[in-house]
Amino acid sequence: MILFHGSNAIVEIPKLALSRKSLDFGSGFYTTVNKEQAIDFARKIAIRKGQKSKFVSVFNFDEEIAGQILDIQRFSAPDMLWLDFVHQNRHAIYTGKLFDLVIGPVANDDVYATLIIYEQGILNAEQTIEALKIKKLYNQFVFKTEKALALLKFIDFFIPEQEAAT
Repeated sequence: MILFHGSNAIVEIPKLALSRKSLDFGSGFYTTVNKEQAIDFARKIAIRKGQKSKFVSVFNFDEEIAGQILDIQRFSAPDMLWLDFVHQNRHAIYTGKLFDLVIGPVANDDVYATLIIYEQGILNAEQTIEALKIKKLYNQFVFKTEKALALLKFIDFFIPEQEAAT
């Protein structure tokens, strides 16, 4: 399987120490199966850091081997367990089991807006889940341990603007 990571730098060797804690699935190295989402994230990182550099690193990952040797948390849809997990991680209050790899729906900008409305108490959990069911969600793969990262193999990178031009 091919996974993408958008950033302001080429990432041949991911480092867990560089990750932020209050993200959807906590600290870890975030990748996605969706190339466009990785491109969008590279653009956002460049803007946030005030830089022009945008890169998407491309990795090969064997999900079958991972399933045999890693402790994986897999969310198939935005359900109550996913919502609780994301909420706790975004607020850095998650104290549950630590996994090598977490796979599940990614909260894009549209989803972030719904989560913020939930966190402000405007929507309850059930309303939030219903609202998320109509959104197109892509999976993210978050590598949370060195053991998991060892299965991720860098194969290439591209610059989003050059990719669009071809």
